[in-house]
Amino acid sequence: MGGVARVLCLGLVAVLAASGCDGEGTDEGGVGIISAQALIDLARHSPSPALPAPPADASNQFADNPAAATLGHKLFFDPGFSGVLLESDNDGNHGGVGRQGDTSKVSCASCHVPASGFSDDRTVHKQLSLAAGWSNRRTPSILDVGHAKILMWDGRIDSLQRQVLSVFESPLEGNSSRLFFAQEIARRYASQYQALFGSDPAVVLGADYPQPAVTGTGCQMALTTSTTPTEECTNGTRSGVPGTPDYDALNEAQQQAVTTIALNAGKAIAAYERQLSCGASRFDAFMHGDESALSAAEQRGAALFVGKGKCADCHTGPFFSDQKFHNVGLFPALVSAAFTRKNDMGAEKGLAQVLTDPLNVRGIFSDGDDERLPSSVPAGMLGAFRTPMLRCAALRPSFMHTGQFRSLEEVVTFFNQGGHKQPGIEPAPIIGFLGETEIAPLGLDVQEQADLVAFLRSLNGAGPAANLLLPP
Repeated sequence: MGGVARVLCLGLVAVLAASGCDGEGTDEGGVGIISAQALIDLARHSPSPALPAPPADASNQFADNPAAATLGHKLFFDPGFSGVLLESDNDGNHGGVGRQGDTSKVSCASCHVPASGFSDDRTVHKQLSLAAGWSNRRTPSILDVGHAKILMWDGRIDSLQRQVLSVFESPLEGNSSRLFFAQEIARRYASQYQALFGSDPAVVLGADYPQPAVTGTGCQMALTTSTTPTEECTNGTRSGVPGTPDYDALNEAQQQAVTTIALNAGKAIAAYERQLSCGASRFDAFMHGDESALSAAEQRGAALFVGKGKCADCHTGPFFSDQKFHNVGLFPALVSAAFTRKNDMGAEKGLAQVLTDPLNVRGIFSDGDDERLPSSVPAGMLGAFRTPMLRCAALRPSFMHTGQFRSLEEVVTFFNQGGHKQPGIEPAPIIGFLGETEIAPLGLDVQEQADLVAFLRSLNGAGPAANLLLPP
């Protein structure tokens, strides 16, 4: 089926049956492999004439402001907001960003590595991220993240600016605090901040605000050869965040000033991140008429993706994700040689957390509420995780929220077998799995699995503009 015939098939759905444009034929030279109905289904993943830009973000009035993106670009690569590296594996042998006890080493770009599709491939096993501590889940790529409104594997964050702040406040990531973050903005970016947001951030440098040093912000704990921080800093003490004496000693107006500066800085970073896209792929070229853009195997894989493989049940739309949460029956395995995250509640816990977060899009720090949040946690969220987008997925060093699969072949095998836990089947022993799986075996043969992987590899695009991959 040539490019013109394919376009006619997509446009004349009502006469498909009579037209003979059924695509059933030889696969010689890659012609006639994909049926007309499959082409129609695939067209939903490749809109014409081009992939859409990120939708407007009601929570961030600066989301598409070029000046905000310019400032955000600088902030994204700046490690100076981060505190002490706590984890003893920061020893030069595990792919961290420095040595235990070092400060100012973690930037957004540390775990979203631009040269690796904004995924993290630094660590030895390329599964979890090592910053101030080890992450609990695999760091997702942020390519095309502007198309997602509820974020993180478990949905516990509902805006990019909130996600930025959560990184700096986490003892496992930036190990800093909103107070230190806001004060560093005031110390080093005051003029850019004021020009963009219209207020002077220097207010937080006043004598009536605590002025923590970089070594005294975030989580502080004894540093030994076996130190491992927890997400809540349960084995240490914290400063500069809500619930700590220094932060809680600030009055309401002071706390609001600190949080506003921190979240505004996050809005600038969000504006930069919204520019990061995988871009159009060979799949798009094929769908728009270039018959030679996909091999026969890739075309067969495309048909499987929207057909027998059932991938499009969840990986739908231009960015191959329904942006929802699903339980796929995954038993956590050992990753990074030492970690197994068992009994992860997933979106049941994460969505409950975001609904009560005072910094969510319904709160006073948001520029608007587009009703992205549900009214309550939906049923079936126990053990469910967000559907990842698949453009440029072949660039990722590991897969699933656990990072336990190291190749697309392993991922396809997992889904083909119906996950580790199947409906009505209780494998023994049942360890580390919560909730009920949604998937069942697919019955793909070896060739079909290979074709599906080939198609997934065809979704790589050119990536962001070169200037966005480097510090400004």
